[in-house]
Amino acid sequence: MIEEYLNSELDKLKKFYDNNLDFYKYYRSNSSYLDYKYFTRGNHEIKLGLDAFYFEADHNSSTSHDFKVAKIMANDLIQIYLENELKLVNKLSPANNLLPEIRWTASKTALTELIYALYSQGSFDNGNIDIKIIAKAFEFMFKVDLGDFYHTFLELKYRKTNRTKFIDSLREALIKKMDEQDEK
Repeated sequence: MIEEYLNSELDKLKKFYDNNLDFYKYYRSNSSYLDYKYFTRGNHEIKLGLDAFYFEADHNSSTSHDFKVAKIMANDLIQIYLENELKLVNKLSPANNLLPEIRWTASKTALTELIYALYSQGSFDNGNIDIKIIAKAFEFMFKVDLGDFYHTFLELKYRKTNRTKFIDSLREALIKKMDEQDEK
């Protein structure tokens, strides 16, 4: 949806470019032979493709094409911004990544335990990141809704036995895997 929006905005810029192609070429070529027509106050020729804005502007302080030049300059910056955003969206889009979509199939409690363990260790951004951001990243990455993960953490915290059940099972599974490979 975001990609569609960004492309529609780029299409609007292209339409402006197409509608003002002659002036665009003149401006981009750094020509000056028509400057006396385009940039002299009080001088306007309908044949030069005037914007509706010109008829609302103060003719004592603006020319027939100064707004159009400003719009071209602004559109250049907007185009750069939109193209960069589009690259970012394409980079983050699962359809455009080489990685397959991964779903979390263990319990949400297990994922919450893992997130809090990594957060407590300071594993992301040297510990300078909010737990909510980490949780949102995991939710996005693994296509899961953790809901009130803080409440889930409180339940983990007040467990009577084995408060780190999932982390302990990860440790055991990893050691078992290593031992199996050592035996081969």
